[in-house]
Order: sequence, then structure tokens, then C-alpha cells
Amino acid sequence: MMLARVRILVATLWAGSLWTIGFIVAPTLFATLSDRVLAGNIAGSMFRAEAWLSIVCALILLALLQWAPGALELKRRRLLGALVLSMLVCALLSHFGISPLMAELKAQAQGSSGIMDEVMRSRFGMLHGVSTVIFAVQSLLAGVLIWKQQ
Repeated sequence: MMLARVRILVATLWAGSLWTIGFIVAPTLFATLSDRVLAGNIAGSMFRAEAWLSIVCALILLALLQWAPGALELKRRRLLGALVLSMLVCALLSHFGISPLMAELKAQAQGSSGIMDEVMRSRFGMLHGVSTVIFAVQSLLAGVLIWKQQ
């Protein structure tokens, strides 16, 4: 029973942090700050922290699912495990796949004139779009994860 409560608490922390940063904090930064580069840098820092929180929460949840097999029927345990692994893949793809490519484009722009040319802006926009879709999928999976806890 105690492990089930910890599992729900960790899943709720994870989902809540995703939703807060992605759907409240980041849009508020861009709506409030006149400097879009500064807003993007702050949002990027927050998404990096969120990625690490996602990794930690996923590992904790996977361990809890493994250590308390009798607390859940096998079918539900597999479903929760698949949701957690899918969310973890989203975080890893975004943090270790997409984000470094976006950071590289920013560094190239700063190294030259400080401004992205049309090709760089287009590529950055495409990467940002892919990252947004991955984040949306992760956020939806988080809702399902919370819903399926009981």
C-alpha cells in the first residue's frame, strides 16, 4: 500500500511538472519578456531540468513497478511500465537528440553574426516543432499514466 502511494506521488509530480513548465511557465515567459532570446534561454534551461526530472521519475517508477509486483495485476503493471518507458523515450529523444541540435544551431549563429540566417531559422523551427510534438505526446501519456494508477 505504501509503495502504491509513493508510485502515485511520483507519477503526479512528473505529470504536474511537465504540464506546469510546458503549458504555463514557457508560454508565460514568451508572453511577458520582450526579449525572445532570453525567454527561449530560460525556457530551455527549464526544459533541461524537466528532462532530468523525467529520467529520475521514470527510473523510480520502473523500480517501484518491479519491486511491488503483487500490488498490481500483471496486465496493469505492464501497461504502467509501457507508459513510463514511452514517456522516458520522449524525454531522452528530446534531451539527447533534439536539444543538442538546437543548441548547435544557436552556437553557430552566435559564432558568426549572432543572427540565424534563413536556413538556420528554418531548421531551428523544424527541430522546435518536432520537440513540441514529442513534448505533447509525453504530456498526453502523463495524463494516461495518472488515470491508470488506480
